[in-house]
Amino acid sequence: MRIAKIILYDEPTVPEIQLVKLREFLIETLAIEIEIRKNFFSSNDNIFEKIAKTRIFDLKKPFKKNTPTDIDIPIEKQNTDALKGEVLYDGFELLRVVGEGIPVKENTINTLHIIFTTKLICTFDEDDFRYHARALVGANPVIISTTGMIEAPAKSKQYYLDLMTSSSQEDIENIKQNYKGQFLEYHDLRIFEITKGYLMQSIIYYETGDAFCEDKSCRLFNAHWQEELFHSQLENRKFCAKHLEILKKLKTNRT
Repeated sequence: MRIAKIILYDEPTVPEIQLVKLREFLIETLAIEIEIRKNFFSSNDNIFEKIAKTRIFDLKKPFKKNTPTDIDIPIEKQNTDALKGEVLYDGFELLRVVGEGIPVKENTINTLHIIFTTKLICTFDEDDFRYHARALVGANPVIISTTGMIEAPAKSKQYYLDLMTSSSQEDIENIKQNYKGQFLEYHDLRIFEITKGYLMQSIIYYETGDAFCEDKSCRLFNAHWQEELFHSQLENRKFCAKHLEILKKLKTNRT
Protein backbone atom coordinates (compact mmCIF):
# COMPACT_ATOMS: atom_id res chain seq x y z
CA MET A 1 0.00 0.00 0.00
CA ARG A 2 1.63 3.22 -1.12
CA ILE A 3 -0.65 5.46 0.94
CA ALA A 4 0.88 6.11 4.35
CA LYS A 5 -1.56 8.83 5.37
CA ILE A 6 -4.92 10.25 4.33
CA ILE A 7 -5.91 13.84 5.03
CA LEU A 8 -9.64 14.63 5.07
CA TYR A 9 -10.55 18.29 4.60
CA ASP A 10 -13.89 19.06 6.18
CA GLU A 11 -16.92 20.83 4.78
CA PRO A 12 -18.84 23.38 6.90
CA THR A 13 -22.15 21.60 6.31
CA VAL A 14 -20.77 18.24 7.51
CA PRO A 15 -21.03 17.84 11.32
CA GLU A 16 -17.68 17.22 13.00
CA ILE A 17 -18.99 14.01 14.57
CA GLN A 18 -19.57 12.59 11.08
CA LEU A 19 -15.99 13.31 10.06
CA VAL A 20 -14.78 11.57 13.18
CA LYS A 21 -16.91 8.54 12.30
CA LEU A 22 -15.58 8.55 8.74
CA ARG A 23 -12.09 8.60 10.18
CA GLU A 24 -12.93 5.61 12.38
CA PHE A 25 -14.39 3.77 9.37
CA LEU A 26 -11.22 4.25 7.34
CA ILE A 27 -8.96 3.24 10.22
CA GLU A 28 -10.98 0.09 10.76
CA THR A 29 -11.09 -0.74 7.05
CA LEU A 30 -7.50 0.09 6.13
CA ALA A 31 -5.51 0.41 9.38
CA ILE A 32 -4.11 3.72 8.17
CA GLU A 33 -3.30 7.13 9.66
CA ILE A 34 -6.12 9.61 9.09
CA GLU A 35 -5.93 13.35 9.80
CA ILE A 36 -8.87 15.78 9.72
CA ARG A 37 -8.25 19.38 8.70
CA LYS A 38 -10.35 22.49 8.28
CA ASN A 39 -12.18 23.25 5.06
CA PHE A 40 -9.71 23.49 2.18
CA PHE A 41 -11.55 26.32 0.46
CA SER A 42 -11.13 28.61 3.46
CA SER A 43 -7.36 28.20 3.57
CA ASN A 44 -6.29 31.48 1.94
CA ASP A 45 -7.70 34.55 0.24
CA ASN A 46 -5.84 33.96 -3.04
CA ILE A 47 -7.79 30.82 -3.85
CA PHE A 48 -11.25 32.37 -4.24
CA GLU A 49 -10.63 34.12 -7.56
CA LYS A 50 -9.08 30.91 -8.93
CA ILE A 51 -12.15 28.93 -7.86
CA ALA A 52 -14.51 31.43 -9.46
CA LYS A 53 -12.61 31.00 -12.73
CA THR A 54 -13.54 27.30 -12.80
CA ARG A 55 -17.26 28.00 -13.08
CA ILE A 56 -19.14 26.53 -16.05
CA PHE A 57 -21.42 28.74 -18.12
CA ASP A 58 -22.20 26.52 -21.12
CA LEU A 59 -23.05 22.87 -20.50
CA LYS A 60 -22.58 21.93 -24.16
CA LYS A 61 -19.12 23.37 -24.73
CA PRO A 62 -15.70 22.37 -23.34
CA PHE A 63 -14.38 24.46 -20.49
CA LYS A 64 -13.42 28.03 -21.24
CA LYS A 65 -11.81 30.23 -18.60
CA ASN A 66 -13.89 33.18 -17.50
CA THR A 67 -13.19 36.43 -15.74
CA PRO A 68 -14.95 36.55 -12.34
CA THR A 69 -17.10 39.55 -11.52
CA ASP A 70 -16.79 41.61 -8.34
CA ILE A 71 -19.76 39.64 -7.00
CA ASP A 72 -18.40 36.15 -7.73
CA ILE A 73 -15.30 36.30 -5.54
CA PRO A 74 -17.06 37.41 -2.31
CA ILE A 75 -19.61 34.63 -2.85
CA GLU A 76 -16.82 32.07 -3.08
CA LYS A 77 -15.22 33.55 0.01
CA GLN A 78 -18.43 33.13 2.01
CA ASN A 79 -18.20 29.43 1.15
CA THR A 80 -21.81 28.74 2.06
CA ASP A 81 -24.00 26.01 0.62
CA ALA A 82 -26.53 28.52 -0.67
CA LEU A 83 -25.58 27.90 -4.30
CA LYS A 84 -25.60 24.12 -4.21
CA GLY A 85 -26.69 22.79 -7.58
CA GLU A 86 -27.06 26.27 -9.06
CA VAL A 87 -23.40 27.03 -9.83
CA LEU A 88 -21.40 24.39 -11.71
CA TYR A 89 -17.63 23.92 -11.57
CA ASP A 90 -15.33 22.12 -13.97
CA GLY A 91 -14.03 19.23 -11.86
CA PHE A 92 -10.58 19.00 -13.42
CA GLU A 93 -10.01 22.76 -13.34
CA LEU A 94 -11.08 22.87 -9.70
CA LEU A 95 -8.81 19.91 -9.00
CA ARG A 96 -5.88 21.84 -10.48
CA VAL A 97 -6.61 24.77 -8.18
CA VAL A 98 -6.75 22.44 -5.20
CA GLY A 99 -3.49 20.79 -6.20
CA GLU A 100 -1.74 24.14 -6.32
CA GLY A 101 -2.90 24.85 -2.78
CA ILE A 102 -1.37 21.73 -1.21
CA PRO A 103 1.97 22.36 0.56
CA VAL A 104 4.92 21.03 -1.44
CA LYS A 105 6.18 18.86 1.43
CA GLU A 106 2.79 17.10 1.59
CA ASN A 107 2.31 16.80 -2.15
CA THR A 108 3.69 13.26 -2.28
CA ILE A 109 2.42 9.89 -3.49
CA ASN A 110 2.29 8.65 0.11
CA THR A 111 -0.22 11.25 1.31
CA LEU A 112 -3.71 11.16 -0.18
CA HIS A 113 -5.66 14.42 0.09
CA ILE A 114 -9.46 14.11 0.05
CA ILE A 115 -11.46 17.33 -0.08
CA PHE A 116 -15.18 17.42 0.71
CA THR A 117 -17.31 20.14 -0.83
CA THR A 118 -20.90 21.12 -1.53
CA LYS A 119 -19.81 22.61 -4.87
CA LEU A 120 -21.37 20.77 -7.81
CA ILE A 121 -18.44 19.44 -9.82
CA CYS A 122 -18.87 18.35 -13.44
CA THR A 123 -16.73 16.90 -16.22
CA PHE A 124 -17.14 17.33 -19.96
CA ASP A 125 -17.94 14.15 -21.88
CA GLU A 126 -16.57 14.05 -25.44
CA ASP A 127 -19.05 11.30 -26.35
CA ASP A 128 -22.17 13.45 -26.05
CA PHE A 129 -20.46 16.86 -25.89
CA ARG A 130 -21.92 18.04 -22.64
CA TYR A 131 -21.08 18.35 -18.96
CA HIS A 132 -22.22 15.76 -16.44
CA ALA A 133 -22.43 16.13 -12.67
CA ARG A 134 -20.00 13.99 -10.65
CA ALA A 135 -19.79 12.88 -7.04
CA LEU A 136 -16.01 12.57 -7.15
CA VAL A 137 -13.12 13.63 -9.36
CA GLY A 138 -9.42 12.98 -9.08
CA ALA A 139 -6.60 10.68 -8.13
CA ASN A 140 -4.58 12.78 -5.68
CA PRO A 141 -5.98 15.12 -4.58
CA VAL A 142 -9.58 13.91 -4.66
CA ILE A 143 -12.68 16.10 -4.59
CA ILE A 144 -15.84 14.49 -3.23
CA SER A 145 -19.02 16.50 -3.79
CA THR A 146 -21.97 15.82 -1.50
CA THR A 147 -24.07 17.82 -3.96
CA GLY A 148 -22.85 15.51 -6.72
CA MET A 149 -24.20 12.53 -4.78
CA ILE A 150 -27.62 14.14 -5.01
CA GLU A 151 -27.49 15.44 -8.57
CA ALA A 152 -25.29 12.94 -10.48
CA PRO A 153 -27.12 9.58 -10.09
CA ALA A 154 -30.42 9.93 -11.93
CA LYS A 155 -33.82 9.57 -10.34
CA SER A 156 -36.31 7.02 -11.72
CA LYS A 157 -37.55 7.41 -15.30
CA GLN A 158 -41.14 7.54 -14.08
CA TYR A 159 -40.29 10.47 -11.82
CA TYR A 160 -39.04 12.50 -14.80
CA LEU A 161 -42.06 11.48 -16.87
CA ASP A 162 -44.39 12.62 -14.11
CA LEU A 163 -42.61 15.98 -13.94
CA MET A 164 -42.89 16.41 -17.72
CA THR A 165 -46.66 15.96 -17.56
CA SER A 166 -47.16 18.28 -14.58
CA SER A 167 -49.13 21.43 -15.27
CA SER A 168 -48.48 23.57 -12.22
CA GLN A 169 -46.06 24.19 -9.39
CA GLU A 170 -48.55 22.50 -7.10
CA ASP A 171 -48.38 19.38 -9.28
CA ILE A 172 -44.58 19.43 -9.11
CA GLU A 173 -44.61 19.66 -5.33
CA ASN A 174 -47.11 16.80 -5.10
CA ILE A 175 -44.95 14.65 -7.38
CA LYS A 176 -41.86 15.34 -5.26
CA GLN A 177 -43.82 14.40 -2.17
CA ASN A 178 -45.01 11.16 -3.77
CA TYR A 179 -41.41 10.13 -4.50
CA LYS A 180 -39.99 11.39 -1.22
CA GLY A 181 -37.40 9.01 0.20
CA GLN A 182 -36.66 7.37 -3.16
CA PHE A 183 -33.75 9.69 -3.89
CA LEU A 184 -31.35 11.89 -1.96
CA GLU A 185 -32.23 15.43 -1.00
CA TYR A 186 -30.17 18.28 0.40
CA HIS A 187 -29.20 17.84 4.08
CA ASP A 188 -30.22 14.18 3.76
CA LEU A 189 -28.94 12.12 6.69
CA ARG A 190 -28.30 9.18 4.36
CA ILE A 191 -25.48 11.07 2.64
CA PHE A 192 -23.15 10.18 5.53
CA GLU A 193 -23.34 6.44 4.90
CA ILE A 194 -23.10 6.90 1.13
CA THR A 195 -19.96 8.99 1.58
CA LYS A 196 -18.15 5.89 2.84
CA GLY A 197 -18.56 4.25 -0.56
CA TYR A 198 -17.20 7.24 -2.45
CA LEU A 199 -14.29 7.47 -0.03
CA MET A 200 -13.37 3.86 -0.73
CA GLN A 201 -13.77 4.33 -4.48
CA SER A 202 -11.27 7.18 -4.43
CA ILE A 203 -8.79 5.23 -2.26
CA ILE A 204 -8.97 2.00 -4.27
CA TYR A 205 -8.59 3.95 -7.50
CA TYR A 206 -5.45 5.63 -6.20
CA GLU A 207 -4.02 2.33 -5.01
CA THR A 208 -4.96 0.08 -7.94
CA GLY A 209 -6.01 2.31 -10.85
CA ASP A 210 -9.43 0.63 -10.80
CA ALA A 211 -12.09 2.79 -9.17
CA PHE A 212 -15.27 0.92 -9.89
CA CYS A 213 -16.72 -2.57 -9.64
CA GLU A 214 -19.13 -4.33 -11.99
CA ASP A 215 -20.98 -5.94 -9.08
CA LYS A 216 -24.04 -3.77 -8.39
CA SER A 217 -24.02 -4.81 -4.74
CA CYS A 218 -20.41 -3.76 -4.10
CA ARG A 219 -19.66 -0.42 -2.44
CA LEU A 220 -17.29 0.29 -5.32
CA PHE A 221 -20.05 0.07 -7.96
CA ASN A 222 -20.40 3.24 -10.05
CA ALA A 223 -24.10 4.00 -9.57
CA HIS A 224 -25.79 5.87 -12.42
CA TRP A 225 -29.22 5.77 -10.76
CA GLN A 226 -30.31 6.71 -7.26
CA GLU A 227 -31.86 3.26 -6.93
CA GLU A 228 -28.46 1.66 -7.62
CA LEU A 229 -26.79 4.01 -5.17
CA PHE A 230 -29.23 3.06 -2.42
CA HIS A 231 -28.75 -0.64 -3.08
CA SER A 232 -24.95 -0.63 -2.98
CA GLN A 233 -24.41 1.95 -0.24
CA LEU A 234 -27.45 1.69 2.04
CA GLU A 235 -29.02 -1.74 1.61
CA ASN A 236 -25.93 -3.88 1.09
CA ARG A 237 -23.06 -1.77 2.49
CA LYS A 238 -20.52 -4.48 1.62
CA PHE A 239 -17.64 -5.14 -0.74
CA CYS A 240 -17.61 -7.97 -3.27
CA ALA A 241 -15.27 -10.93 -2.76
CA LYS A 242 -12.69 -9.52 -5.19
CA HIS A 243 -12.43 -6.17 -3.44
CA LEU A 244 -12.57 -7.70 0.03
CA GLU A 245 -9.41 -9.59 -0.91
CA ILE A 246 -7.79 -6.40 -2.20
CA LEU A 247 -8.69 -4.56 1.00
CA LYS A 248 -7.34 -7.45 3.07
CA LYS A 249 -4.00 -7.27 1.26
CA LEU A 250 -3.81 -3.49 1.61
CA LYS A 251 -4.56 -3.71 5.31
CA THR A 252 -2.07 -6.57 5.84
CA ASN A 253 0.67 -4.54 4.17
CA ARG A 254 -0.01 -1.77 6.68
CA THR A 255 0.18 -3.92 9.82
